[in-house]
Amino acid sequence: MPAESPFSQQTRAAALASMAADPVDVLVIGGGITGAGVARDAALRGLRTALVDKGDFAAGTSSVSSRLIHGGIRYLEQGDFRLVFEASRERRVLLRIAPHLVRPLPFLFPVYRGARVPAWQLRAGMWLYDILSAFRNVENHRWLSARQVRRTEPGLRDRGLRGAALYYDAQVDDARLVLATVRSAARAGALTANYAEVTTLLKPDGQVRGATVRDVLSGETRYVRALTVVNAGGPWVDAVRRLDEPDARPLLRTTKGAHVAVPRRRIGAADARGVTLLSPIDGRVIFVLPWGDQSYVGTTDTDADPLPDAVRVTGEDVRYLLRSANAAFPDAHLSPADVVSVWAGLRALLREDDEGGAAPSQVSREHRMVESAHGLITIAGGKLTTYRVMGQEVGDRVAMRLHELDGRPVAARPPTDRIPLPGGEAADLDVVRESVRARGMPERTAEHLVSHYGSEAAAICNLVDRDRALGEAIVPGRPEIWGEVTHAVEREMALRVQDVLIRRLHLFHEAPEHAGAVVAPLAQRMKKLLGWDEVREAEELVDYFRLVERARSFRSELTA
Repeated sequence: MPAESPFSQQTRAAALASMAADPVDVLVIGGGITGAGVARDAALRGLRTALVDKGDFAAGTSSVSSRLIHGGIRYLEQGDFRLVFEASRERRVLLRIAPHLVRPLPFLFPVYRGARVPAWQLRAGMWLYDILSAFRNVENHRWLSARQVRRTEPGLRDRGLRGAALYYDAQVDDARLVLATVRSAARAGALTANYAEVTTLLKPDGQVRGATVRDVLSGETRYVRALTVVNAGGPWVDAVRRLDEPDARPLLRTTKGAHVAVPRRRIGAADARGVTLLSPIDGRVIFVLPWGDQSYVGTTDTDADPLPDAVRVTGEDVRYLLRSANAAFPDAHLSPADVVSVWAGLRALLREDDEGGAAPSQVSREHRMVESAHGLITIAGGKLTTYRVMGQEVGDRVAMRLHELDGRPVAARPPTDRIPLPGGEAADLDVVRESVRARGMPERTAEHLVSHYGSEAAAICNLVDRDRALGEAIVPGRPEIWGEVTHAVEREMALRVQDVLIRRLHLFHEAPEHAGAVVAPLAQRMKKLLGWDEVREAEELVDYFRLVERARSFRSELTA
């Protein structure tokens, strides 16, 4: 299928009609990173696959993460060497199949006299980290003296500084990684639909054989028959399980991870480098990470209300993160007034019967697959970095179940570690970057297009060639252009204003005042592209600004 193949409102309508008309081999519930990985693996095995989510793809935890693809250096302290090894291997895979979305990032980990992690332990951990990655990190770690640290990161607290480890991990555009994975599944034949909510599970013979799916946008209900059903609901996993077994014991212990973004000039290095810190408040690991013109600080790790739709950043979250950052960068003097945006999500961690009073940060990041008495396959736990492995394991189980059901040959594992995700086909992104510049794009816009779309940046340029007005900036002074809105609707199944501004372009978190000044003209463009009436257009505006108010609600808690 060509790189510019449609993935749109029409594609979605056709997918919903097709999955209702004929049974599928596997129905995947949940369009976050885990469900996307399962659907991609299954479709690439040649299985007739359907994927649905009650919201937009990645609208839950998968678009509000710390945006890291990492080996999990802090898991060394817990002795979870297998997870570190697995995550290090998957980091290499993602750097290869999605180089435009997953990028190497150096990290500085300073150590201070009297800190919870002494210098000798950090040095030993870094060697172990390199060993577990088979010395195939982007680069092996180096140890910097206190003097070298001061030159490298002059804003860091100097008192008690013993030195620092310089090591490498990777940063990711989390929402777009999910979108690319879903699109890869669709290219392989998967029927995919966002805003399609599972309301009941079908059990014609006592076994789970499909689901009732409600189109959230139209209200229409369809019945999707499936030989196997996979629950990949992330924080909603237990809610889906209760559709099968109302008294099912919870699998999850959900913890909240909150982040704050501030202007980059206020904190962190001029170079693109992350800083790993131990919070002086509770000793847990937090990061200060670069992202365009911003630095973001995260994350918290606190037990949370198990209602995923209600999660938000509180005043206490912001206070904790700013205090931790200011302790590490004493000249930053960050205050709530400096916060450009905030985000938070729930980690769908496994509940352990013997965890007792374990701190949230000590809860395992392992994953687990369980099967109910009625055949519902649930995949729970895990982390963003290892989503491909989770999809592979579920794919193995589904293939075996189908073999048991109808005797078909067990579908072989596809090479998901070698097939590039959409946009990741180009071996050299510098060549793509030069070709985009050669088509008249300003340098900053060219860099933005390549880092968001990779080899598919040419598709945006084609739109601009046909209509030069689409090359104008959406927000003055920023690199995003109007052609990306058309692309999001026609090639990325964006159906709502929030889909574009939050998960396709990230302007909700990066532009002044959550991009409020461009919401109305953007809604007008989407109205033409999607055929909305005036009522729908007005509803989109109301819903978007309701999200803005929710994101700002922490401010009233800090001034009360």
